[in-house]
Amino acid sequence: MKNPAPNNRTLRLDAEAAAKFDAMVSPPPRLPLSAADAENRVFNAAVPECLEFFPDKFVDLLILDPPYNLDKDFHGVKFRASSNAEYLEYLESWFPPLLRLLKPDASVYLCCDWHNSAACFTLLEKYLTIRNRITWQREKGRGALRNWKNCSEDIWFATTSGRYTFNLDAVKQKRRVLAPYRENGVPKDWTQDENGEKFRLTCPSNLWDDISVPYWSMPENTDHPTQKPEKLLAKLILASSNSGDMVFDPFSGSGTTPVTARKLNRRYCAVEMNREYCRWTAARLEKAGCDRKIQGFDNGVFLERNSK
Repeated sequence: MKNPAPNNRTLRLDAEAAAKFDAMVSPPPRLPLSAADAENRVFNAAVPECLEFFPDKFVDLLILDPPYNLDKDFHGVKFRASSNAEYLEYLESWFPPLLRLLKPDASVYLCCDWHNSAACFTLLEKYLTIRNRITWQREKGRGALRNWKNCSEDIWFATTSGRYTFNLDAVKQKRRVLAPYRENGVPKDWTQDENGEKFRLTCPSNLWDDISVPYWSMPENTDHPTQKPEKLLAKLILASSNSGDMVFDPFSGSGTTPVTARKLNRRYCAVEMNREYCRWTAARLEKAGCDRKIQGFDNGVFLERNSK
């Protein structure tokens, strides 16, 4: 492997660090767990083999980021694309058992792209109440000669009932005001910060254009091929859970969900079948214990992309 660039902050573990963080990863559960047993742990397991051991109704917020319906190699764990019907069958193989874990007022977010968005909608509509579809702009993406460039993904938002958490004020976005209007000399619907920047706090929409995909100079970056940004997870967690709530991610990857949950004072439980990804998660969780910063989120406010 080539020596990384001086400003490359991608997570790297030498043999000593790998052994240290490996010891922090929990093996697949083999006996029923209580809510306390599951709290703030990362389990190295495949979803179908462990769900039966988790307790009933212990999850406030369920975040799902399963493999999309694409050919993808997750460091030796390969997922193959299939037909929409076969992919829906795959979702049905593990989703219904998760419902037992949800509290009566829980929320669910299911990540996908255009290939599998219809299947995800069909799945959620069968079991839950769908509230919205979020589309977020991915900066990265390959161009195509005979098609539109694919640079967005979807997140379906659903709930178990009509009673659910949604903290509107926690997820407002700070947007610059390009044409400030005054009424009788007084700013109308905007304010000015200490640097003289004119802005307003806007209600969050279901179209997100302020997300940066992790890259090599960001401290949250890993070598996971489909890593989600902490800022993206922060929006979901802040909107749909409260401090101290349990956030569960059974396809945790490199750990963005549990890491962001810890930074935002939530409890977490994560499941990931790739042992190396579990080590990365443990390393990131240790760092999150003393560094709560989330890029693009400052003083309780989400900033526009590339804001200072």
